[in-house]
Amino acid sequence: MSQIAPETTTLDELHSAHELTASDRCDSCGAQAYIRVSIGTSELLFCSHHGKKYQEKLAAVASDWHDESDRLLENQRSV
Repeated sequence: MSQIAPETTTLDELHSAHELTASDRCDSCGAQAYIRVSIGTSELLFCSHHGKKYQEKLAAVASDWHDESDRLLENQRSV
């Protein structure tokens, strides 16, 4: 069931409150998403590889770039 955010909640607040999880999948390959890109009212999710690959092209049109790929390094340190 979807939830409707109150009118006082901004798009930035919704994004910062939503950490990407294992159920968020890359729109290019289906791997776990670590990057969320907002373009207008649309949202794209990318794994770290595809996010970096398309970053230069998307930066010109993206209204928000949320990157959690540093979590990959944290996981490697704990192993």
